[in-house]
Amino acid sequence: MSAHLLTDWRPDDATFWAASGHRVAARNLWISIPALLLAFSVWMVWSVVVAKLPSIGFAYTTTQLFWLAALPGLSGATLRIFYSFMVPIFGGRLWTTLSTASLLIPAVGIGFAVQNPQTPYVVFLILALLCGFGGGNFASSMANISFFFPKAEKGNALALNAGLGNLGVSVMQFVVPLAITSGGFAIGSAQPTAAGGQLFLQNAGFVWVPFLVVSTLAAWFGMDDLAAAKASFAEQAIILKRAHNWLMCVLYTGTFGSFIGYSAGFPLLMKIEFPEVDALRYAFLGPLVGALSRAGTGWISDRFGGGRVTFWTFLGMIAAVGGVLFFLGIKTEPGAFWGFFASFMVLFFLTGVGNASTFQMIPAIMRKEVTRLMPELKGETLVRQAERESAAIIAFTSAIAAYGAFFIPSAYGVSIASTGGPQAALEAFAIFYAVCVVVTFVFYTRRGGLLHDVERALTAASRSTPTA
Repeated sequence: MSAHLLTDWRPDDATFWAASGHRVAARNLWISIPALLLAFSVWMVWSVVVAKLPSIGFAYTTTQLFWLAALPGLSGATLRIFYSFMVPIFGGRLWTTLSTASLLIPAVGIGFAVQNPQTPYVVFLILALLCGFGGGNFASSMANISFFFPKAEKGNALALNAGLGNLGVSVMQFVVPLAITSGGFAIGSAQPTAAGGQLFLQNAGFVWVPFLVVSTLAAWFGMDDLAAAKASFAEQAIILKRAHNWLMCVLYTGTFGSFIGYSAGFPLLMKIEFPEVDALRYAFLGPLVGALSRAGTGWISDRFGGGRVTFWTFLGMIAAVGGVLFFLGIKTEPGAFWGFFASFMVLFFLTGVGNASTFQMIPAIMRKEVTRLMPELKGETLVRQAERESAAIIAFTSAIAAYGAFFIPSAYGVSIASTGGPQAALEAFAIFYAVCVVVTFVFYTRRGGLLHDVERALTAASRSTPTA
């Protein structure tokens, strides 16, 4: 039996947790986080690359460029559906190792392809699809970490894994513009730009290679598998019959789908709508704000309830989209860019808050639903079933929501091609957020909703707890 297979795992046992559980769980979490950060970096790297391809001789249309930015979202979301079931089948250690190593394929491929302006467009389409390996990793990573922590610490652990993992988008959008202007990481020669300068666009792929190698080795030698987390596909597939699985897919698409979709399309959208601005200098700030707000605002949902926070978050997102539309309407006026940018920063912040709040809702929902739907289960068996379904739903909803990385950039492209601007796409997003407000209220937060009593009790308990 492997030394990395843990057959005795009781995180809700306070004695076990204090003696060894916390140390083991923390080690797995802190190996998982950089692996997920790198996955997001590779997944979203096309959001920067597409903005620079025309300057080094790739004569692609705006629609073609938006497709390259969108396709990693399409493949990443599709792969997440499969990845969401992999950890209970193969184990977290093996799957994290393999999924991290797989990112070397698109990273190296991009590094070589961008060095030749004669590279066929179809090659770039294939590489964009392969970057979806990074998108798939989130589902398996979150499912894996959810098994390691006790109920009292699960929300914070998932927020850290997801929030700091999401930070990979911002890290990439900050690092790649620096790397492609320096020969320090380059393998190959510089590409001359139309403006008379030079770029090392191959660095956008090659810069991640050494970090991916280190992260792959860390996962193999440092992570563990949990025997208690083992489950067949059939055992996990029960979530497909749970109505709340599909409702949470809608809500998480509104939060995480918006975060990853805006991240993928933000640099190119700024470049097209405000060509006088050096968009790549600021693009990283949006994903940074979204990732940090996700990691740092989980306590709000713990105190007031995920359903309530989700409800108000979607209302705020509707208002923020209104701000974006207003400043696009006056984009030739002085200061319009900064109003547009500030409105997007609010959107990114709210997506992070909503990412944390929707994930906080899922375990609470399934504890009530499994009790209702499977009354024959008692005690530890009931708890284990609820946790298994919660982990599977967290992974599956993240898979569906990831399609936002495809739909948002492609919607921009379609809107610009058909109407001359992105406003129609943004108006459609606002309508979708309004649907999410209604779903949250009707099913979860209204009097009689599934989470109404739970969240009232949670708020009352937090108010009665003395502060230090």
